[in-house]
Amino acid sequence: MENFQKTAVKVSYVSIIGNLILSVFKLFAGISANSGAMVSDAVHSASDVFSSFIVIIGVKVSARTEDKEHPYGHERMECVSAIVLAVVLLVTGLFIGADALRNISSGKYQTSEPPELLAVISAVVSIAAKELMFWYTRFYAKYLNSDALMADAWHHRSDALSSVGALVGIVGTRMGFSVLEPLASLLICVFIMKASVEIFREAVDKMIDHSCDENTENLIRDCVLKQSGVKNIDLLRTRIFGNRIYADIEISADGKISLNDAHSIAENVHSAVEMQFPEIKHIMVHVNPIQN
Repeated sequence: MENFQKTAVKVSYVSIIGNLILSVFKLFAGISANSGAMVSDAVHSASDVFSSFIVIIGVKVSARTEDKEHPYGHERMECVSAIVLAVVLLVTGLFIGADALRNISSGKYQTSEPPELLAVISAVVSIAAKELMFWYTRFYAKYLNSDALMADAWHHRSDALSSVGALVGIVGTRMGFSVLEPLASLLICVFIMKASVEIFREAVDKMIDHSCDENTENLIRDCVLKQSGVKNIDLLRTRIFGNRIYADIEISADGKISLNDAHSIAENVHSAVEMQFPEIKHIMVHVNPIQN
């Protein structure tokens, strides 16, 4: 868990530094090149710093050890962070879409002056940088099984998509087709909202003791049945708790063996499962007797 916290916090700090540098660069380019779209994009990048701080807080709280008031740990706090970030992402998408509709309905896009070439260059740099940050954060989100980091990764992707809209608008305006920017923004809004809903749904699933996927449960069954003395699996229940897993299992063993032997079988099952599946925080094993 300590390694999980250090890695997640490191990734978040990389995001914060990257977003700050990118925000300053895009703000300078937007003002210098007469591009309102690039200035708005700079504000979007700056807002992602807030998202990364939410990830850091969520990870640090979820990594706390068990205490008297929280005997099962704090892992679900990471899910809370992911839900908050999903809502922020949804609001970001709605603002982008609403602004695009407002520009289209008012005809504001027709009055904008063509931005300079620097705005095009900054948009391309922004897209490349945010895509790199997306794949970097996504890699560690999958490696750590972190919903909060995955939500932060999609914030990077939303910023990249926002920059795509800005690029389309900048190029379109320079070519005399300024309506392309709000139209591209509407499409980007749909992508961002879809990502936010998926992140929200996955985080909520982990908050309500959703079971593991069927493949993971089958692998657990195979592991248990390989242990000496196990005759059958009578019951297997799993539940996802934040980024960890709890499991309850009932196994069958020879009813004529001693209590010490039955306990040893249960201990072997317990140790084997937790060793093969590090994401399992605890497994409770109950032994049922089979009478020959």
